[in-house]
Amino acid sequence: MLISGFDSVLSDLDGVVYAGANAIDDAVESLNTLAEVNVTLAFITNNAGRSPMSVAAHLRQLGVKTSAEQVFGSADAGAEMLARELNPGAKVLVVGSPYLRECIAVRGLEVVESHADEPVAVIQGFDPDLSWKNLAEASYAINNGASWVATNTDLTIPRAEGIAPGNGSLVNAVKLATGAEPKVAGKPESYLFARAADRLDSHRPLVVGDRLDTDILGGFRAGFSTALVLTGVDSPRTALGAPVEQRPNYLINTLADLYRPYPTIKVLGYGVQVGDAVAKVDAGSIEVSGSESDLNAWRAACHAWWLAHPRQSGHEVPEIRFTERGLDTLRRVRG
Repeated sequence: MLISGFDSVLSDLDGVVYAGANAIDDAVESLNTLAEVNVTLAFITNNAGRSPMSVAAHLRQLGVKTSAEQVFGSADAGAEMLARELNPGAKVLVVGSPYLRECIAVRGLEVVESHADEPVAVIQGFDPDLSWKNLAEASYAINNGASWVATNTDLTIPRAEGIAPGNGSLVNAVKLATGAEPKVAGKPESYLFARAADRLDSHRPLVVGDRLDTDILGGFRAGFSTALVLTGVDSPRTALGAPVEQRPNYLINTLADLYRPYPTIKVLGYGVQVGDAVAKVDAGSIEVSGSESDLNAWRAACHAWWLAHPRQSGHEVPEIRFTERGLDTLRRVRG
């Protein structure tokens, strides 16, 4: 089974474990079974507004057996990053949630309210109550020489009403006012993943997520194997066209696939075979002998395209032609 090659799972939350208020099919049972196969588990989240205790309590309500020690968030990571760089008692301007302020304070740093307090650093995380004044204070401090850490740079966040600006959008506002670039603690940077693996004493982690640009990219940057689970944002089609750093090692339908053998990928003279599906690259398109509804057909298509384009730097979805066995017609699918 796929999971037998790893000693830990570093899992995303939204789109992997739950969607809205409900657990995703197969997620709870699959996560709880990891302990039975001696695989440790950690949750990696960019949410800088919720404490590990709050996240763990939410997961337990869904049925996941976990504790706060297994939750690694960008607020704690950002605070730890600053604590390693600054002297005890150093002044830090916190632009973010009450929990982020707590993270700074418990690490022996002094939380201040204004650039006038002469902070040596600024840490910025998402909070729905942030105002222009908060962003202005951060800008003043950074322009006065303060170092800058962002918990994460997600441009958007999902809300019940729809998609709203995320921390990355607010970070960009400060960038424009300062010309500075923050250090980033959360995904897609490697720090949060490396920190979790170190705490678990894991040497063979598998990063599992539903987003190419945060989970898969972050796992790649950390040097870990990655699995894209198709229960959230990204799809086999977006994976197919992904740049090199966002290409997952594995494509799985749900977390239950962790306990199934992963199909062998065979590179043959006439194409790439996965299961009964065969894909070959023809100029700028892909021909797939298999069904569009079969994940193995997409796995074959991905590996054929990736082999032919090993240095792709942008997102480019090629034209795909599926030939379903037993049919005389071809269906053209465009990205």
